[in-house]
Amino acid sequence: MKRDWLATARTLSEALPYLQRYDGATVVVKFGGHAMSDDAAMERFARDIVLMKQCNVHPVVVHGGGPQINQMLERLAIKSEFIDGKRVTDQATVEVVEMVLAGRINKQIVQAINDQGGRAVGLSGKDAKLIVCEKATKTKKDPDSNIEQVLDLGFVGQPVEVNPAVLKTFIDSDFIPVVAPIGMGRHGETYNINGDTAAGAIAGAMQADRLLLLTDVAGVKDKDGDLITDLTPTHVRDLLGDGTISGGMIPKTETALDAIREGVGAVVILDGRAPHACLLELFTEHGAGTLIKP
Repeated sequence: MKRDWLATARTLSEALPYLQRYDGATVVVKFGGHAMSDDAAMERFARDIVLMKQCNVHPVVVHGGGPQINQMLERLAIKSEFIDGKRVTDQATVEVVEMVLAGRINKQIVQAINDQGGRAVGLSGKDAKLIVCEKATKTKKDPDSNIEQVLDLGFVGQPVEVNPAVLKTFIDSDFIPVVAPIGMGRHGETYNINGDTAAGAIAGAMQADRLLLLTDVAGVKDKDGDLITDLTPTHVRDLLGDGTISGGMIPKTETALDAIREGVGAVVILDGRAPHACLLELFTEHGAGTLIKP
């Protein structure tokens, strides 16, 4: 028993230089994947976020909710499809997306953080014009004709303006903002934003020290399926070009490139199902997942 307490004390002591490094830092955390539907994982995540705030690290949580949206769409018999990891969103779908993300999921996370002693407040990108969007466009080359085709993703938004003043106000008041990735158009439209894209846009606008993208895999993997722990933007572009990075990892790595270009210190893609993944990444020498930095 004494050895266990000594190990805990040693871990806390070894965390000191990292606590000092991130003192006062802003860290945007994208919380998503199946960890969100696991009560124990949600509780651990909330506890870690409260601990970060207690250590004078300022977390901004941006969440997804793909599995929960899929469940609701199935219940309502609304079909949905994806193109390169982005959901094609018609009018019926965007209403469900807003209901699930800005309603049920956002408040679950807020409550989980508050239950651990934090002071969380829920927002969407519509609040205080936090995220203003234009309709996202996507092109794809036809493999037979080699002609670029414009694909219609529906009410999928691309952030063009981020106004983080409301987030800074909450942070300065010791609140933890929890943001649903729903944006507003310039003419009153409601847009579904990829959660990683929304997190990256917010991190860039806030000049965050770190952007943590929590997902359902360990990080970026090579062609043999082995985890790549460190990447540069050039290496990421090479892996995108040769198809090593594919599917849902495409928007994550594209988000990382955009965030770094906008001045974010570094981006980490890590497994949100792993216990205390955020703490391992920030406060230990070991780290977690794939670190992408300039």
